[in-house]
Amino acid sequence: MNSSLSGPTAVADVIKDLDSQIAVNLRGAWHPDPRHSNPEAHGNQVLSKKKLQDLVREIDPNEQLDEDVEEMLLQIADDFIESVVSAACQLARHRKSNTLEVKDVQLHLERQWNMWIPGFGSDEIRPYKKACTTEAHKQRMALIRKTTKK
Repeated sequence: MNSSLSGPTAVADVIKDLDSQIAVNLRGAWHPDPRHSNPEAHGNQVLSKKKLQDLVREIDPNEQLDEDVEEMLLQIADDFIESVVSAACQLARHRKSNTLEVKDVQLHLERQWNMWIPGFGSDEIRPYKKACTTEAHKQRMALIRKTTKK
């Protein structure tokens, strides 16, 4: 199948498309780059109905999405992208930068969504796993709380 989205690279392709279509303003707003306008997309949508249908056909050629389901999935995708870009802008501001870099998006996706997109950025960001709280630690914390209440 010659679709623009192929299997495990579908998310990476959408991110590449996002990178080519979106000009990020670190004041929190983002707007489509008019040089890369997509007539299929409605408004600021990065994922178009055609791309969504191609992705569904790739997963199951016999599956047909209802119009309402398509609209809902497109809205969820737009909301997700907007929240990721916004959080990545906050990370860029936090490191006192005026430029949104791949590592900002990568850090947010890894820490908040447990997503690692191969092929973007470097191995500079190490996988982060929240430390498990041991029973001994819980007991110590309970004892500290108990003594501070007195």
